[in-house]
Amino acid sequence: MRFRRTTLLLLVLLAGCGDQPRLKPLAPDAVVLAFGDSLTFGTGANASESYPVRLEALIGRKVVAAGVPGEASAAGLARLPAALDEVKPKLVIVCEGGNDFLQKLDEAQIANNVRAMVRLAIAQGAQVVLIGVPKPGLLPSPPDFYENIAKELGLPYEGSALKKILTDNELKSDMVHPNARGYARLADAIAALLKKAGAL
Repeated sequence: MRFRRTTLLLLVLLAGCGDQPRLKPLAPDAVVLAFGDSLTFGTGANASESYPVRLEALIGRKVVAAGVPGEASAAGLARLPAALDEVKPKLVIVCEGGNDFLQKLDEAQIANNVRAMVRLAIAQGAQVVLIGVPKPGLLPSPPDFYENIAKELGLPYEGSALKKILTDNELKSDMVHPNARGYARLADAIAALLKKAGAL
């Protein structure tokens, strides 16, 4: 009996670690909404070199780019309902928070805004992927709240791609934006995450 209990506990622990949350497969005609600020818009590269354009080519699904340079998360939250109504996406990629960090806004409020965006998209029937945005500094890294939200709401999470890109001078156009090569790397990372999670 004790052996059985130990084995069961071990199986539960193993089931709960390592793997990304799963996504339902995206139909060939599914629309993906890439939602965010200048990182989604593609500031620092040509329009054809933004990560949503690159991602569309990689995944074979339509990707609608909805990035607004300079937007803080509160404005993104206010803008999202109209974007969801217009696009009717099956998947939303949320990449917000960078401008909040630059404006030194309260992290708890940024987290609340990002969480509210995710919940709004889910309530509209979309699946969500969350991208962690690095906080500027000597060693830029996404604050823990991104990963915490992803765990709390069961989302696939990409927390390392932008961190790697923005610490490599070959991949960025300035301190906070990738260049064309950097956006290509970001698109590669998101496509790999979608495949791992079962969306493709």
